[in-house]
Amino acid sequence: MFYFSRWKSTLIWLSVVLSFWLAAPNFLSQNVVDTLPSWLPKNSMTLGLDLQGGSHIMLKLERNDIIQERRETILDEIRANLRRAGIGYTSLAGSGQKITFKLRDAAQVEAARTALKDLREPVSTGLTGTTIDEVSETASADGTFQYDLTNAGIDYRVRSAVAQSIEVVRRRVDELGTTEPLIQGQGSDRIIVQVPGLQDPQRLKAILNQTAKLTFHLVDPTMSAEEALATRPPANSEVLYTNDTPPVPILIQKRALLSGENLVDSQPGFDQQRGNEPIVSFRFDSQGAQIFGRVTQENVGRPFAIVLDNKVITAPNINEPILGGSGQISGNFTVQSASDLAVLLRAGALPATLTVVEERTVGPGLGADSIRAGVTATIISFIAVVFFMLFFYGTLGLIANIAMAINIVMIIAVLSALGATLTLPGIAGIVLTMGQAVDSNVLFYERFREEVKQGRSIVNAMESGFQKAFGTIIDANLTTLIAAIILFYMGSGPVRGFAVTLSVGIITTVFTAYTISRLMIAIWLRRNRSKAMPKGIRTHFFDFARINFMRIRNWSFGITAALTVASIVGFATMGLNLGIDFTGGSMIELKAKQGDADLADIRSKLGDLGLGSAQVQGFGDPTNVMVRVQSQEDETAEQGVVNKVRTALESDYEFRRVEVVGPSVSGELAITGLIGIGLSLIAIMAYIWIRFEWQFAIGALTATLHDAIMTIGLYVYTRMEFDITAIAALLTIIGFSLNDTVVIYDRMRENLRRFKKMPLEELIDLSLNSTLSRTILTAGTTFVAILGLVIFGGDVIRAFTISMLFGVVVGTYSSIYVAGPMLIYFRLRSDAFDTDKDKAPGDSQAAKPAV
Repeated sequence: MFYFSRWKSTLIWLSVVLSFWLAAPNFLSQNVVDTLPSWLPKNSMTLGLDLQGGSHIMLKLERNDIIQERRETILDEIRANLRRAGIGYTSLAGSGQKITFKLRDAAQVEAARTALKDLREPVSTGLTGTTIDEVSETASADGTFQYDLTNAGIDYRVRSAVAQSIEVVRRRVDELGTTEPLIQGQGSDRIIVQVPGLQDPQRLKAILNQTAKLTFHLVDPTMSAEEALATRPPANSEVLYTNDTPPVPILIQKRALLSGENLVDSQPGFDQQRGNEPIVSFRFDSQGAQIFGRVTQENVGRPFAIVLDNKVITAPNINEPILGGSGQISGNFTVQSASDLAVLLRAGALPATLTVVEERTVGPGLGADSIRAGVTATIISFIAVVFFMLFFYGTLGLIANIAMAINIVMIIAVLSALGATLTLPGIAGIVLTMGQAVDSNVLFYERFREEVKQGRSIVNAMESGFQKAFGTIIDANLTTLIAAIILFYMGSGPVRGFAVTLSVGIITTVFTAYTISRLMIAIWLRRNRSKAMPKGIRTHFFDFARINFMRIRNWSFGITAALTVASIVGFATMGLNLGIDFTGGSMIELKAKQGDADLADIRSKLGDLGLGSAQVQGFGDPTNVMVRVQSQEDETAEQGVVNKVRTALESDYEFRRVEVVGPSVSGELAITGLIGIGLSLIAIMAYIWIRFEWQFAIGALTATLHDAIMTIGLYVYTRMEFDITAIAALLTIIGFSLNDTVVIYDRMRENLRRFKKMPLEELIDLSLNSTLSRTILTAGTTFVAILGLVIFGGDVIRAFTISMLFGVVVGTYSSIYVAGPMLIYFRLRSDAFDTDKDKAPGDSQAAKPAV
């Protein structure tokens, strides 16, 4: 086990060198990285928006827009085809996904069906041999027709519109000159836009919110717009309004003479003849130029309207034919609005409206503060764990610390190679991995000490100890990995970054435990040829532990039950202080530009805005303020909140962080969080059931539920905000708690096979005392590591780290005083493990091992 051939040793050290090689760019400045030769790695971890600043925006494509467009298109086709066929009809109307009309002559039903056969033609989805019916037809003998837009057809149109919208959004964002934006679809009708380092999120939202559908129409001269509003406009005309203040109505013809699809370029500029007024110049392609030239030539002297998203930008008279294929749009433009319109026209129109349903913006100042806090907390936690291990294990502690450092480098190397994003919770994941990495070494070292006490030589004790510990290491880390994987699939943004970091950390922890730690110990054994325990081990005082844990199980269960009931009652009566992730609404972090923040003045200004309930509270130093505004009736109103608050406060305060969650997204996040917790419990319990016995699975489930309820009680009584990171903390606590429980259960299972006549209470006490050193040392190192995050990690993740710190304490408690007694209450029997191979000499209490 501790013999390594030369090629194995070489491969292990090469993996270490490769890790340092891949991780190196993360520790060099960008200027140095740019000067490196091309054959050297240059990829580094991408910093998340919470660390470098920027905007995360989730857009939802409005399905009703697609339905309306398809309905209007089919109405036009019905009119045109029936008119072409000379078939009279009446009462043509559409509503929702239904269109109805009636023939004047019922004898023409078949003729009408023939004229409208194109509507019933299946549409190819682009996949080989796959078609769908977009429209279903119902025709009655009395000449009544009904056409229904099928859900499958609408779904196909929505998917196509999302794909088209992603390209349009990408072109628009690229026009802003941003660096490495991320634009991708999510689900069936959502688009995620992440723009790092963005200084003006308001401009980004304004550009993304506009459909930018540009059309050219003739103005209808048959009546005035006021008369059309007072009576009824002609059938082929409609009234639209200008962007003036107040808006001016204009009666235009519905049929568009030309659309923005024929534009090849648009640029902002200035009209020299009108005092350098901002304008937008445009140029058509050859087809558009021909149509535009013909239309202007045929309508000299008539006004025509340029319409953008159903708003008339301008309606000038055609003084002469415009044959060059270019023109200009004038209106009440500012330099910025003219530039933005040019961007929109160049990028093209969206097929449907995109609504902002979620926004998370972090200013560069807060991002820099978060980086400093995260790095400081990581360094301090690392140093604390290093001293902790050196104090308790001496030489072996030094080996564990070297392995832990290599483990961290490997995490950074893997994240860099994958192009993963490092978030602030991701830094917390690295710190948590320190405790997990040390735990693997502690398990091995304590097994090694037990083997030495039983009379084995140092080498044999090392080999036997590692063989017995490695299975437990795998079981313990797998439970946490299951929780991390589910968190990755159910989470988003920074939470997903935490899941990625934690998952990679677990894998590298098992790898370093199996290879690097063993190899370094093997080298130490060869060089020292020691026949005694390494110097500096200070865990011997645990050997005298004879604690009767199960004697007070009824008392501990009573205390546990009381705290559990208190948590449940508090949850039922007081409820959680839910964050905007689950309630919807807006959260804005402000920092006073000069002096301290004036909370009373902020409350007064917000009260004048009519936004409903708004909470204003200080945090950190006196210059920082957190503003929370209740959820509004829809996503558009939510965005209006931020605009109003910004207008009222931006002159005196820096907007360091803005989070807006619409009603639809908040509901989805709540459901996703509950599903994630449920799936984690089911998956982990299934694993425990397979690896152990059903009593162990129920005991582990009870202990895990205890920890989750206690953590929820912490949120209830401290009134810490319960948001999506709290779900991540709960899942992590579940994984950690089960990690500890699995280690204890593994020792109980081993002892049940060896001491079949020992009373269960004594056997559980024996197992708990045998693993007490590991339990305390692992909890201690993890506690110390997370404590560094609590103190130095900053306010952004403080609630997250406090709950994890609390989870370490309650997880350790439940592993002893909940998981153990449950086996007694469910009458676990030793014959559950009665196999032929277990029936060996020494099956008696007399063979009790030293504890």
